[in-house]
Amino acid sequence: MELILDLTKGPSNSWPGAAPCLALAPMQDVTDLPFWKLLAAYGGPDLFFTEYFRVHAVSRLDKDILRGVTENTTGRPVVAQIAGEDIPSLVRIARALQEYPVAAIDLNLGCPAPIVCRKNAGGGLLKNPLKVDAILEALREAIKIRFTVKCRLGWESPDEFPRLLEIFAGHDLDMVTVHGRTVRQMYGGAVRYDLIGRAAATLSCPVLANGDLDTAEKAVAVLRQTGAAGVMIGRGAVRNPWIFNQIRQVLRGEKPTRPTGRQVGNFLKSLFEAVAPARIHPRAHIEKFKKYLNFIGPALDPQGEFIFRARRMAAEHEFHDLCGEYLSHDRPMALADHRGHPHKEPPMP
Repeated sequence: MELILDLTKGPSNSWPGAAPCLALAPMQDVTDLPFWKLLAAYGGPDLFFTEYFRVHAVSRLDKDILRGVTENTTGRPVVAQIAGEDIPSLVRIARALQEYPVAAIDLNLGCPAPIVCRKNAGGGLLKNPLKVDAILEALREAIKIRFTVKCRLGWESPDEFPRLLEIFAGHDLDMVTVHGRTVRQMYGGAVRYDLIGRAAATLSCPVLANGDLDTAEKAVAVLRQTGAAGVMIGRGAVRNPWIFNQIRQVLRGEKPTRPTGRQVGNFLKSLFEAVAPARIHPRAHIEKFKKYLNFIGPALDPQGEFIFRARRMAAEHEFHDLCGEYLSHDRPMALADHRGHPHKEPPMP
């Protein structure tokens, strides 16, 4: 299904006009505005999603996340994602966000982080389908622009997914992104691309496929398998900023261009500079940067020595030494996760 431009819901430059849509997944404290700008220099996605705005009774729009909307210079549209369970507060924040240049507002129904789920937000909402239905009804009435949802297959079991599809079908949604795992699975176990295909065949709105799309070839294969309107990629884009252009190449029947070790090293050095907050202490910046290396490291060294050493870095020169040791070569790199699909995300420093 193509993402047909609906001129009644925003300016003509505010939404991708044709399938497949390539979107960057929102990853809290990782896919922020500086990362977007750097990713755009490597081709970038068609659509950016903000980190989620935390919504509760006394919440206000997070100024740092809002910068992704107000200072976006990528030339690509931005979807503002919200996460919460209090209906009046969700409506209030959704109305406030519509005062800014966002292409859509997205409801987070998939975040598996325990700190989020314990508050019955994100993926935690999937424990209560009736509440999901009520939230969608209230938000659809309040949101006059595009309204989208990012979800998982259910809380405990994929058997919950048909009921979720029934609920989604009952509302005028503009797009649904499906991560093909349950909340309980976190990031482990097989992704149910067949159920993403079922969503694409069932819902009248476009569906994006999400989950373990770490190479261009796999992303295109999943597009063809599921009939999805596009793909959303998170971890794969952090470790491989070329992936969106590589997907475009594969869709054109071309062999995807692989970056050399030196090019990957240059990306890492640019990323190191780009994501440094103003006036941050050098040691604190090293610790922040380890979040990115947790995703990138497994693609550089399947034995794990790179990430073992990266997690123990204490100074910038150690980072540059690692890049020199592992990436001073001109061999093409696939940048896939050589570990396969772990049962849990690598621990943050």
